[in-house]
Amino acid sequence: MNLILFGPPAAGKGTQAKRLVEQRGMVQLSTGDMLRAAIASGSELGQKVKGVLDRGELVTDEIVIALIEDRLPEAEAAGGAIFDGFPRTVPQAQALDAMLARRGQKIDSVLRLKVDEPALIERISKRFAEQGRPDDNPEVFVTRLAAYNAQTAPLLPYYREQGKLTELDGMASVETVAGSIDAALSVVA
Repeated sequence: MNLILFGPPAAGKGTQAKRLVEQRGMVQLSTGDMLRAAIASGSELGQKVKGVLDRGELVTDEIVIALIEDRLPEAEAAGGAIFDGFPRTVPQAQALDAMLARRGQKIDSVLRLKVDEPALIERISKRFAEQGRPDDNPEVFVTRLAAYNAQTAPLLPYYREQGKLTELDGMASVETVAGSIDAALSVVA
């Protein structure tokens, strides 16, 4: 099974993805984690990515798609992928569909975690204070959120038209959201 956890930064995608990895043995393909790893490597790509993220901008489709494609064999071996933070644009979604189709696979479900913006800002401020992630700086976060809203909004009708989109209340407790995800996936499986 291949699924997308969809929602703005700090919506809880990573938390839920980790739970699904533990329960279902799937591979979490988190573009955020991949990009942070590239930065930590100190490579030329990592330095380029750092500059983009420090400004609160989104990394180019080409870079993100290449990172995802490199990890698909691992996901196939595990029986499925949880795409966390990808796709963010319709061209990325189309590229993902094409990548999976070449492998005889598809996206089975898109789960959107809906969270209101004041709650996101509160979550991100807390995470920044606890973890110190540079991309969680509240000022940078406002730019990230605006980019998310502008670039990812077209994905909703894209997946809704395919009958793959399920919208869930991301404001609920972690446990309640987990139950909603499990219920949504039981229909797909």
